Amino acid sequence: MKMRHLSALCGFVLLTLAALATARPKAGAEQKCKSGPVDLIFIIDSSRSVRPHEFETMRKFMIDILNTLDIGPDATRVGVVQYSSQVHSEFSLKTHSKLEAMVKGINQIIPLAQGTMTGLAIKYAMNVAFSAEEGDRPKVPNVAVIVTDGRPQDRVAEVAAEAREKGIEIYAVGVARADMTSLRAMASPPFEDHVFLVESFDLIHQFGLQFQDKLCAIDLCAEGKHDCEQICVSSPGSFTCDCNKGYKLNDDKKTCTMIDYCSFGNHSCDHECVSVLNGYHCRCNEGYRLLEDGKTCQHMDLCNTVEHGCEHQCVSTPGSYYCICPEGQLLQEDGKSCGTCKSANIDLVLLIDGSKSVRPQNFELVKKFVNQVVDSLDVSAHGTRVGLVQYSSRVRTEFPLNMYHTADEIKAAVMKVEYMEKGTMTGLALKHMLENSFSEAEGARPLGRNIPRIGLVFTDGRSQDDITEWAKKAKEAGITMYAVGVGKAVEDELREIASEPVEKHFYYTTDFTAISTIAENLKLNVCPEESQGEIEVKDPCACESLVEFQQATMSTLEQFTQKLAAMTARLEDLENQLLSRK
Repeated sequence: MKMRHLSALCGFVLLTLAALATARPKAGAEQKCKSGPVDLIFIIDSSRSVRPHEFETMRKFMIDILNTLDIGPDATRVGVVQYSSQVHSEFSLKTHSKLEAMVKGINQIIPLAQGTMTGLAIKYAMNVAFSAEEGDRPKVPNVAVIVTDGRPQDRVAEVAAEAREKGIEIYAVGVARADMTSLRAMASPPFEDHVFLVESFDLIHQFGLQFQDKLCAIDLCAEGKHDCEQICVSSPGSFTCDCNKGYKLNDDKKTCTMIDYCSFGNHSCDHECVSVLNGYHCRCNEGYRLLEDGKTCQHMDLCNTVEHGCEHQCVSTPGSYYCICPEGQLLQEDGKSCGTCKSANIDLVLLIDGSKSVRPQNFELVKKFVNQVVDSLDVSAHGTRVGLVQYSSRVRTEFPLNMYHTADEIKAAVMKVEYMEKGTMTGLALKHMLENSFSEAEGARPLGRNIPRIGLVFTDGRSQDDITEWAKKAKEAGITMYAVGVGKAVEDELREIASEPVEKHFYYTTDFTAISTIAENLKLNVCPEESQGEIEVKDPCACESLVEFQQATMSTLEQFTQKLAAMTARLEDLENQLLSRK
């Protein structure tokens, strides 16, 4: 029975070839398959169940297939592997470059006549036959044709799946009593194109034509019938996409993305790694220069390399610089010149209570309160900076000190703040202010520049966490603290938050509608050396201050003159009384 099937298979191939010969021109080169290059391995079963005359039929089957292919080192390469209980390579992909030599090699095959270790044969083909050492070419389709007459004696599903995963297209041809489940486990999908059980003439006919059509299909890459972004790799009747060197194929298997070599994490760049095609280079932050090793960054002394314009002294910092003034003088608003007095610049962070008890309509009044405070300040990048933090059960920075540089920008941002609701974690807010809001990363200026740091806490109730530790630490860090309470705010907590003298640094009102009055009286633009904790110390150099000083002096002298006149009159009365007694 088996012999009849194999004889029918060979006979069909010969009939098919004869029919093709009558339909095509007789020039040998034009009868050959002209597809793109293919690396083809025949894996043939030579177990003891395959009788000698049946093996001869299988031998003729392979030769007839070869006669339809364009054989050559740059066209189709063919190797043959036979297996039973062991695997034996008859010739590799690089052994023969001519059809005649391949036919001779096939005719010299001696069957092994043992068991049926199909899984072992597939593994050999995957690891050895389709290797560069055996003649496999990169980016050339790998095709394996397995011909077997029985059930495998080892496991095939896992190793076949691994082979397919590596890009090997597998055709499984079963003869006679071959197991269909095993054939499907070996073959590539779709099964209707890759699984054949040779039991009738029609199926032989289907296999002969379909296999030939598959290998000899048009080159879709050459025809431009693909959507690969960079490289199209032809395979029989199909194609795959690939990328140029330095690029990787995306998940869509069509487009390419430049490989980010910096993402590998082994660049050793001091500051910044910049990926480029086929590699990377290091780049330094502003104010640094790259050393000869191409990785290390060295701080540049900007005071010696730029026109800094500092009147007294320039101090370099990593990537920047700032000006300082001699003792007894203050840095002016231009950040460069020095003077004996000025309208102070401050770093101000406002902590506003966004707890549920505030309520939405009152929260809008709180935002207006904040904007009234902002209106009283001289806001600029070199002048006063303002940051805003909202807190409830958690803390959220609405904007840091270095985000906005004009009063209008700040006021617009304040009105966009969304009400948080929930609890009242004032202690957590004070911790956030100290550790984050007054950091140089968020825009606070270095302590060495003597820019006053002021924190203003606005709350409407008792804190749900402890405030003692962080209120104390904030003041110890040199932050002048103001506390504004409304409604159910606890006076003891407000006093604990406020700086000394406490009476000058805390405010309370029972009604939200009255907080605008507090904002009108709250003046934070103070000179650090003159404030001594006062709410407002006016510029003694200003004309208005000089007039006020003169008026106050004149008033004091007038009061003193009046008291002196009264004392003189009193003394005269006493003198007259003494004289009258005499």
